[in-house]
Amino acid sequence: MEFREITWDNYIECIELQVTEEQKRFISSNQHALAEAYIASKEGQVIITYAIYKNEIMVGFIMMYYDDGDRNFKYSSYGVFKFMIDKRYQGKGYGKEAMVKVIDLSKSSPYGKARVVELTYKPENVVSKNLYSSLGFVETGSTHPSGEVYAEFVL
Repeated sequence: MEFREITWDNYIECIELQVTEEQKRFISSNQHALAEAYIASKEGQVIITYAIYKNEIMVGFIMMYYDDGDRNFKYSSYGVFKFMIDKRYQGKGYGKEAMVKVIDLSKSSPYGKARVVELTYKPENVVSKNLYSSLGFVETGSTHPSGEVYAEFVL
């Protein structure tokens, strides 16, 4: 599995990736996410976007951020706020493999050291909840105003 930057050469393929009809209620489009990434990066936030490849085939997309906690390690994090595997490639273990890669990437501190990897998901998204908990993500007890549950993996 490999993470590759989104470029002029692969962005159309990236925005054409799709989840199942059932999953659309849990996630925005990749096009929406890339627009958010553009705006956030213009505001000085560290935004990390990757196409996920397996055997030279784009199978998914991930968007992350790095927050140094205002230079306070106690509050520093890498965060995942968009993660999807295309419906054609689900059920093959690629989601788990990609999330392991996210954890390894975060441990390597490409943008700076962090205490945790954090993410949110809708509580009714049982597939995501099971994936994240199987990797050691633990719900924090906090809930986003949108109703999503916060979970973190301590690095």
